[in-house]
Amino acid sequence: MKIRHSTELDIGKMMEIYSFARKYMAEHGNPNQWGPTGWPPEALIRRDIQSGSSYVCLNDHDMVIGTFFFIHGKDIEPTYRNITDGVWLNDSPYGVVHRVAGDGSERGIGAFCINWAFEQCGHLRIDTHGDNVVMQNLLKKLGFIHCGTIYVEEDDYPRLAFEKTSADM
Repeated sequence: MKIRHSTELDIGKMMEIYSFARKYMAEHGNPNQWGPTGWPPEALIRRDIQSGSSYVCLNDHDMVIGTFFFIHGKDIEPTYRNITDGVWLNDSPYGVVHRVAGDGSERGIGAFCINWAFEQCGHLRIDTHGDNVVMQNLLKKLGFIHCGTIYVEEDDYPRLAFEKTSADM
C-alpha cells in the first residue's frame, strides 16, 4: 500500500468508501457516528482536497482503497483545545487524522493510513465515537493512549480522544 494526496478525480471513489464505512460502522454497533448525517459531506471532502489535507490509500495495483484527512502543526484542531476527563500527553505540535475509511477490500487499511500519518510527524492525535469499538481497538493496538473526551460541532456525542508521541515509544 501507499499514500498520496487526493485529487478531484478521486471524489467519486472516496464517497463510495465513506458510504461503505457508514454501513460497516452501523453493522458493528456504531450507527450514530456518521450514519444519521451522511458524514462526511462531499463539499467538505472537496475543501480538504483543495487545502492539501486529503489523502488516499492505494493498493499494489494503484487502486484507491482508503481515504483520510491529515494535517499537522501547532494547536491545529480547535475541538482539541478543550479536553475533559483527562489531559493531552504534551503540548508540542501534533498531527491530526480524521475520517479514516477503507473500502473493505484489504485488511489493515486503517492501520496503514494512521501509521503513515504518525511517521510524518511523530506526534498524532485522533478521536473517535464512543460506539466505535473497532477504531478504539485499532488505536490501542497501534500504541495510542486514551487521554480524555472532546466534543465536535457535528453532533452532541462525546468523542474519545487518543494521542501517540514518539516520546511515548
